[in-house]
Amino acid sequence: MTRRTRVTAWLAAALVALGLSAAVAYMLTRNQPGGIADIGGPIDLASMNGGRFTDADIGGKPYAIFFGFTRCPNVCPTTLSDLTLDLDQLGPLADKIQVVFVSVDPDRDTPATMKEYLSAFDPRIMGVTGTPDEIAAIAKDYRVFYRKVPTDSGDYTMDHTASVYLMNAKGHFVGTLAFEENRDTQLAKLKKLAENG
Repeated sequence: MTRRTRVTAWLAAALVALGLSAAVAYMLTRNQPGGIADIGGPIDLASMNGGRFTDADIGGKPYAIFFGFTRCPNVCPTTLSDLTLDLDQLGPLADKIQVVFVSVDPDRDTPATMKEYLSAFDPRIMGVTGTPDEIAAIAKDYRVFYRKVPTDSGDYTMDHTASVYLMNAKGHFVGTLAFEENRDTQLAKLKKLAENG
């Protein structure tokens, strides 16, 4: 075998290896029905404005969805305040995304309670609630953790996932906003979500 033949054979083998690697990488990273992670599902809950709020009401926009409760002492008001500032800073781009706040405390958070609570934040944030079974179903779809925690007063509070889930216009999971994430980073993620759809 001449040197030229050996080099040609080596290059051919390398190209085949690269092709196989690319094919495997594509199979592992291509978008699945649920996006890069199988998070998300249909939304059909009671709207704070009355009636039902469903996927159709999102109007094919990308959306940010956050799970919490109106008596939350820290995480929820902080996150909703940050989202309010973000929407304001996004300007016209803010109209290209929908923000949804889902109660994980359906025993206390009625649609009217949600509406009153969210009146302190950006009016574009939609509050939704539901029956305990409905909330359990959507929390399972979004892999959200929540549970009642008894307090010394005989009442209870809620533990819950603190991240905001970012979903593209197809309802596929594309990322999160972490609790108290750097504001510039958070804003950049929402801007990208609004621009990319």
